[in-house]
Parts: sequence; C-alpha cells; structure tokens
Amino acid sequence: MTPVERVAADYSGTSLTIGPHPMAMRRREMALRGVLRASDLPRERDGRRVRVAGAVITRQRPGTAKGFVFLTLEDETGIANIIVRPDLFARDRLTVIEERFLLVEGRLQNQDGITSVRAERFEPLPGARIDVESHDFY
Repeated sequence: MTPVERVAADYSGTSLTIGPHPMAMRRREMALRGVLRASDLPRERDGRRVRVAGAVITRQRPGTAKGFVFLTLEDETGIANIIVRPDLFARDRLTVIEERFLLVEGRLQNQDGITSVRAERFEPLPGARIDVESHDFY
C-alpha cells in the first residue's frame, strides 16, 4: 500500500492513524498555494488575509450565535478556528457541511490570545478518500 492508502485504511478501520496526518502528505502542495499551517497563525498580523486547510473535526452552530457557524480544522501542526458568517454559510452550505477537508481563505483575527479566521471563501480539498469523522452540533 502507498502511504496515502495506509492512512486511508487506518481511518476507515479505526477512525485514527498512528501514521502521518493526512495534511502532512499535502504540505508541499499547500505551501505552494500559500496555505499556512495552524501553528503559524498566532504569529501572523491581525487582519491579514490568510489561507488555511485541514480536516474538518467540528462544526458548530449555537442557537445563541445569531446564525454564525464555527468550524475547527485540524492539520499536522494543530487546529485552526474558523468563523463563518450566516450569509456565507447559506451560500456555501453544502461545501461546509459535506466536505471532510477544506481550504479556507479569510481574514485572520488575533484577539485576546484567541486566533480565528473569518472565512470569506471555501474550497474542497479533493484527493484520497480519507474518512475523517467530524463532531457536528447544529
């Protein structure tokens, strides 16, 4: 099996892998596309336009959040918090809900030690079918 097939089989059988994170296998491609690692975000300037990518591990839409949706993306270095406006969620609902891996472009928000990306655009990351499960709370 190839390394990608091995990781896909791990996730299929156990929902995790002791091998490399799926995003580690795409890091060279992501770097060429200007995609930052989750661990890079706290060092970047507030308000900067950034691109991040990863496995969607949580989707939340609290009733008290006025329609905002919050995503957590995981890459090989950690997690990135994503804030999705209600109008953007309405426009890209299927991509946000159905894709297991996303590339998100938006504005970095570094406030009070909390780092998030205010999403402006989503792009599915096609490739090997790795079944990373997310925890979704609508």
